Amino acid sequence: MKHSYPPGQNPLDSLSNPDTLMLTALRIFFVLALAAVGWKLVELDPDTGGFWGRLGERKELVYLAFLGLAMIVIALDAFIPRKSLTILSGLFFGLMVGMIVAYGLSLVVDLIVGGPENVDAKILAPIKLAIGVICCYLAVSFILQTKDDVRFVIPYVEFAKQTKGRRPLILDTSVIIDGRIADIADTSIIDAEMIVPRFVLQEIQAVADSSDKLKRNRGRRGLDILNKLQVNDKVDIRIMDVQVSGGGRSVDEMLVDVATELGGHVVTNDYNLNKIAQLRGVTVINVNDLANALRPVVLPGESLTVKVIKPGEELGQGVGYLEDGTMVVAEGGRDHIGETVELTVTSVLQTSAGRMIFGRSSAAGDVDRRRHRPARTST
Repeated sequence: MKHSYPPGQNPLDSLSNPDTLMLTALRIFFVLALAAVGWKLVELDPDTGGFWGRLGERKELVYLAFLGLAMIVIALDAFIPRKSLTILSGLFFGLMVGMIVAYGLSLVVDLIVGGPENVDAKILAPIKLAIGVICCYLAVSFILQTKDDVRFVIPYVEFAKQTKGRRPLILDTSVIIDGRIADIADTSIIDAEMIVPRFVLQEIQAVADSSDKLKRNRGRRGLDILNKLQVNDKVDIRIMDVQVSGGGRSVDEMLVDVATELGGHVVTNDYNLNKIAQLRGVTVINVNDLANALRPVVLPGESLTVKVIKPGEELGQGVGYLEDGTMVVAEGGRDHIGETVELTVTSVLQTSAGRMIFGRSSAAGDVDRRRHRPARTST
C-alpha cells in the first residue's frame, strides 16, 4: 500500500535535497576531523609531549571529550536553522573596527605609563585586554544597531539585504486556494522560485480539516493545487520552514516578514494583505490585477461575438459573458437568449466589480428599423 504525504512533508524529500546531503557530509567530516585531532594528542610521546603527551594515559576520555565537543558544535549549529548574513557581516566588521581602536588605545596607554618596562606586565596585560573587549563590544553593538545607515558613511559598504537576479515569489493562502496560479505556471511565464512558508501550509490544512463543508472543500482544493505545482516541471516550488519572531501574529504579518527577509514578492488575492505589504514596502503581485491586465482591449465600434444567456435589467437587453468572465450587455438581445449573436461595441464601463461591455446587435437594428418603418396604406 502506497503511503501519501502532505505537500512538503515526505521525509525522503529532505534526504534527496543536495543542500541537505552536502551539509550532512560536512558534519561527518567535521566529526572525523576532531577525532583525528584527538588521536594525534593521545599518540604523543608522554616523555616529550609534556601535558598533551600525558593525555595518552586516558585515551578513552580524550576521544569522548572530542566527540562530545563535535556533538555540541553540531547541536548549536542545528538549533539555529536560519542564519543571518547581515548579523555575520556586522559582527566581522565590528570586531575589525574594535580591534583597530583597541590597538590604538593600547599605544596611548603605553605612552601614559612610560612603556611596558615601567609597569608590571601582569597589571598592564589585563588592562589592555579589558580595553580590547570594551572596544569590540561597543563597535559590534554600534554596527548592528546602525547597519542601515553605514552605507551612507562608508561607500560600497552595504548591510541591507540585496537580492540579485530573480526574486522569489511567496504564495499566500488565498492565491493557492484560488488555483489560477497553477494555470499561470503551466504557461512557463514564471521563472522565479515559488516559496510556500510552513505556516501557510498549516493554515490550508486547518481549512481542509474544518467542519464547514464549504471551507473543507476550499482547503482540499488548495492542497490539490500545491500537489499540482509540485509535480509541474515548469516551475520550482519549495516548502520553507521559517522562524518568525513575535508570537500571536497574523499570517499576513508573518508573510510580509518572510518577503522582507528574502527580498521576494508576495503573490495574493487578499485585498488586506495587499495594503499591508504596500505599507511595508513589499512588492505585491495580485492575480486579479494580472487577470484584468490580460483581458483583451475592446474599443467602441469593434465587433465581437457572444452568446446571450439571460435577459438584462433594461427592456430588450440580453446578457452574455466572454471567456475571461467579462460581462457583455447586448441591446436588443432579449429576443436572442440562447443564441450566439454578433455585436458592435458601443461603450466600455470599468467598475469596481469588473469591466462591462455594452454592444448592439445588427439583428436589433433591423428590428428597430422595422418597428419605426411607416405603415403602408392601401389604395
